[in-house]
Amino acid sequence: MHSENSSSHLSTQSSTDKPIVVALDYPSIEQAMNMADQLDPNKCRVKVGKELFTRAGPKIVESLSDKGFEIFLDLKFHDIPNTVAKAVRAAAEQGVWMVNVHASGGRKMMECARNELAKVQDNRTLLIAVTVLTSMQQGDLADIGLDIDPQEHVKRLALLTEQSGLDGVVCSAQEVAMLRETINKNFALVTPGIRLESDSADDQQRIMTPGRALALGSSYLVIGRPITQAASPMDALLAIERDIAAAE
Repeated sequence: MHSENSSSHLSTQSSTDKPIVVALDYPSIEQAMNMADQLDPNKCRVKVGKELFTRAGPKIVESLSDKGFEIFLDLKFHDIPNTVAKAVRAAAEQGVWMVNVHASGGRKMMECARNELAKVQDNRTLLIAVTVLTSMQQGDLADIGLDIDPQEHVKRLALLTEQSGLDGVVCSAQEVAMLRETINKNFALVTPGIRLESDSADDQQRIMTPGRALALGSSYLVIGRPITQAASPMDALLAIERDIAAAE
C-alpha cells in the first residue's frame, strides 16, 4: 500500500520541471556556495551530503535556501527508530525539499520517521530511502552476508519502503525499469550515477545517461562531478538538459 501522505507530496511536486539535482560535495561552505553562485535555482535543485553538512551544519541549508535552491539533505539516517524520526523531523523543520534514510534500517524505523514527519506543520519535505549504494556490487553484498543479486535486494527494499509509506527510494538507474513494473507510479526514483557518454565514470559502478534514465522512469537525477568539475557548470547543466530533451 502507498500512503496518501506520500502520493500527495509527489502530485504537487512534478520532477519534469527540475529533474536535475546537483551534488554539492565540497568540504567547505565557501566552496559549496561558490558553486551555487554559478547555478540557476530555476534549472536545478542541490544536494547537501555528509561531509558538507558535518562541517557547515544547518547554516549551509539556510544559505542555499536564501538563494532560492530546494535542498536534498542526503544524510542517509540509519539508527534506532526514535533517533531517525527526530532527525528527519529536524530536517523538515529546516525546510529541506527532501531527506533520506537507509531502507535497511527496516519497516519500524521508516514508519516511525514517516509518522514524525506528518506532525510537522505544513510539511512538504519528501522522505525517501536508500536501497543499495551505487558503489556496491554483488561481491560487496556477499561480504556483508547478503548472498543475493543486487537487483533483487533493491526490489525487496524498494517494496518495503513503499509499504512503509515513504515517498520514494534512491536507486541505480539500472534498476529503474524493474522498479517501475512493481511500484506505485507516484513513487519517486532518485538516481545517482548519471553521466553523459563523454564523462568519466569516476567511482560510480552503475551509470546511465540522463535522457535514458528519465525515459526509463527516473524521477530525479543526482549529478555531481560532470557539472561541478566542468569549466562552465551552467553549460554542463544545459548540455544535460539537451540530452534529456533529445531522449523525449
